[in-house]
Amino acid sequence: ARFSSGLSVLDFIKRTSIMKLGPEQLRALAPAAIALAKAEGLDAHGRSVAIRLNM
Repeated sequence: ARFSSGLSVLDFIKRTSIMKLGPEQLRALAPAAIALAKAEGLDAHGRSVAIRLNM
């Protein structure tokens, strides 16, 4: 255990994901994205998806 540990640098890094969607992909994911945003209390994020698709 001299050279290994329960912690690593990766335990202290915040990971984020960035998605790039085309119009058709956004339309397919929009209902789930809006529902997830509402469930997490992120209403503005849900509205931004709806606005992008004129829903």
